Amino acid sequence: MIRIIIGFDQREAVAYHTFCQSILEKASEPVSFTPLALNSLNIYRETHTDGSNTFIYSRFLTPFLCDFQGWAIFADGDMICRDDIAKLWALRDDSKALLCIKHDYKTKEHNKYLGNKNLDYPRKNWSSLVLWNCSHPKHKILTPEFVMQQTGAFLHRFTWLDDNEIGELPKEWNWLTTEYEDNYGAKLLHYTLGTPCFKDYWDADMADEWHDCFARTQDGMHV
Repeated sequence: MIRIIIGFDQREAVAYHTFCQSILEKASEPVSFTPLALNSLNIYRETHTDGSNTFIYSRFLTPFLCDFQGWAIFADGDMICRDDIAKLWALRDDSKALLCIKHDYKTKEHNKYLGNKNLDYPRKNWSSLVLWNCSHPKHKILTPEFVMQQTGAFLHRFTWLDDNEIGELPKEWNWLTTEYEDNYGAKLLHYTLGTPCFKDYWDADMADEWHDCFARTQDGMHV
């Protein structure tokens, strides 16, 4: 069973469901979805005030939510999977604490969806798609109480780990639309500036891929 924890924000709930649709369409192995919704985390209270979405910090509870056992994928909800998620799952490496795409870029836009500021910072978007080795002993510190007390810089840079414990995934598994050139060969598209469900991003780069997948979530509704 491939465990997938996906960020859920009610303001773009349709993005979560569309992402799940895209995964299910191509998955060759069974998957389980856990929506990372604040209202379901009675052991965690969001104390940070600088987040652009409601799961920007709670994502680091992934090992905790998995009882610090096995592996899990965390992904932002504003994505579309274009290939078999089992291929990403197969890249697990027990010698690493986690694996991610090590983006190195400067943003093209200073603002993103819902008027949020889009700042540059070290390791930006590394934590938006993570293969977590939940059993790694260094993750034991990631309790709800600990995460609530930490800064964004500490968490999003995976500061509790040594650099050699952070494995690298191919960029095609977290392709940042608009920030990168169009790539219809990418395995996973990430609409990091704004999901095409928002009117300001309805016609954004590669939005056609998102709209096509969303339409398939509606198939059969009027039969």
